[in-house]
Amino acid sequence: MAVHEGRGVAPATTESWWMPADPAPLGLAGFALTTFLLSGHNATFIPDIIWVGPALFYGGLAQLLAGMWEYRNRNVFGATAFSTYGGFWLSLGIFVVLAETTKIGASPALGGAGLANALAWYLLAFAIFNFYMMLWSLRVSVAVLAVFVALEITEILLAIGFFREAHGGSPWITHAGGWAGIVTAALAWYASAAGVANGMSPRRIVPVGPPLWDRLPLFSRLGSPMPRQTGA
Repeated sequence: MAVHEGRGVAPATTESWWMPADPAPLGLAGFALTTFLLSGHNATFIPDIIWVGPALFYGGLAQLLAGMWEYRNRNVFGATAFSTYGGFWLSLGIFVVLAETTKIGASPALGGAGLANALAWYLLAFAIFNFYMMLWSLRVSVAVLAVFVALEITEILLAIGFFREAHGGSPWITHAGGWAGIVTAALAWYASAAGVANGMSPRRIVPVGPPLWDRLPLFSRLGSPMPRQTGA
């Protein structure tokens, strides 16, 4: 902290006194645990409803907060991913709460095949978002890429499974999507654990793999429509 003659103590810059910790391990952990609980239900070995609380407060609120902190770190990928999937879990959890406590659960549109069909479209929409995030995760690390690849497979399997159930099919594809979700949760937990361990060490001690796409394509050098802020 510099002291200038006649002017007292100069105010410290934001960068010099406020260096927040990496929020990514928290976001990954919240995502992993909630995904594990719901996927275990889809795979038929974990009871239903137990995932709703974590969906609201851990996979939802905590992950959303991690996304907000990633904005502070100027990490557009982390901010977009964690904020979106925080919103995913919050919206899914609050839907279940409303369905159980209000008349929404008695709506004809949600009875029988209607609910399965609605869940299929919900998951398909997020699979579209996840697809391009999976492509851009090539610029992050192998560990993060693995999470998004497994998650894409999970969402597609669940969407197909719920569409089949909505039209009278057996739920075996939904169960397969549940097991794919277990793999997704395991990969996210690994990435989270690596982030905690590496964040506590002066050098990387748990491998996450280098980015597989480390060179920008030619068209990206022409300028971005949303320039990234470089000042403090």
